[in-house]
Amino acid sequence: MALLHGLLWRLLLFLVHVNRALVSWLRVRLRSVQGRLWERAMAALLLPLALAGFPDQQKKLNHANPDANANPVTGSRAACRRARWLSDGRSLEKLPVHIGLLMAEEELSYTDTANLVVWCMAVGISYVSVYDQQGFFQKNNSRVLEEIVRQQQDLLGADGSKYSVEFLSNGSDKQQHQVLSLRSTVKLLCPDDGKQSIVQVAQQLCRSVENKERSSKDISVSMLDSLLRESKNVPDPELVVKFGPVDSTLGFLPWHIRLTEFISLPSHRGVSYEDLFGALQRYSSCQQRLGQ
Repeated sequence: MALLHGLLWRLLLFLVHVNRALVSWLRVRLRSVQGRLWERAMAALLLPLALAGFPDQQKKLNHANPDANANPVTGSRAACRRARWLSDGRSLEKLPVHIGLLMAEEELSYTDTANLVVWCMAVGISYVSVYDQQGFFQKNNSRVLEEIVRQQQDLLGADGSKYSVEFLSNGSDKQQHQVLSLRSTVKLLCPDDGKQSIVQVAQQLCRSVENKERSSKDISVSMLDSLLRESKNVPDPELVVKFGPVDSTLGFLPWHIRLTEFISLPSHRGVSYEDLFGALQRYSSCQQRLGQ
C-alpha cells in the first residue's frame, strides 16, 4: 500500500513539473506574439508619418525626370503597337505616299479621325488629307490638331514625340501648325480647295493671255497640269479611303485623282486599325493599269 502511495505521489510531482513547463513555454510564446503584434501596430502607426513628405519629394523627382511617371505596362504596350504598325507598313508591297480620308457622313468624330491620321503616320505614310464636304474639320482645325496630339500620346506612348505633324493652310500650302517633333503632313480639305486651285490657275492663264505674255494657242492640258503642280507642295493621292454610304467623290480634289485608287469602308465612326490596314492591303495588291 505504501508502495502504491509512493508511485501516485511521484506521478503527481511529474504532472506538476509538466504543467509548470507548459505554462512557462506558453508565457514565452505569448510574449513573442505580443511583441510582434506590438511591432506591427507601431509600424502601422508610424508608416503614414514616415511617408508624409514623400509626395513632395516624388514631385521633385518627377520634375527632374519626366519619364519617371511613365507606366511601364502602358509604355510596353505602346512600344509593341508602334513596332507592329511599322512592321505592317514595311510588309506591304506598296504603300501610298499620300492618302486621302474622305468623310462622306453627316456625323463626324474628332477622335476616330485623329486615330486614322495617327495610324497612317505610324505605318509610314507621309501625307494625309482629311476631307469633308461641309469643311467642318477645316473650320475646327485647332480641335483636330488637339485631338491628334492626344491620340499620338495614347497610341504611340512616349515615342509619340518622335512623330511630327504639319497642318497646311489653303492656297499657299505653307506650314500653318507644327506639333511635336517620321514626318507627316496633314491637310484638311473641303470642296473649295480643289475647285479654287483650278479657278486660280485659269485666272492666271487668262491674265497672261490678256497681257500678251502667251498666246491662247499655247494653253493646253499639260500646261494647266504643270501650273497646278507648281501651286501644290504635296503629291497626288495614290489612295483615297471613303467612309460612308455615299458612292461619290463629293468634289475631292477633282484634278488630282485621275490615277487615284478609291476604297470604301462603311463608316469612320468606331473604325479600327485592322479596317484601315485591310484597305492598305487591298491597295497594295491591286494592279493599276493606268489607262492601258
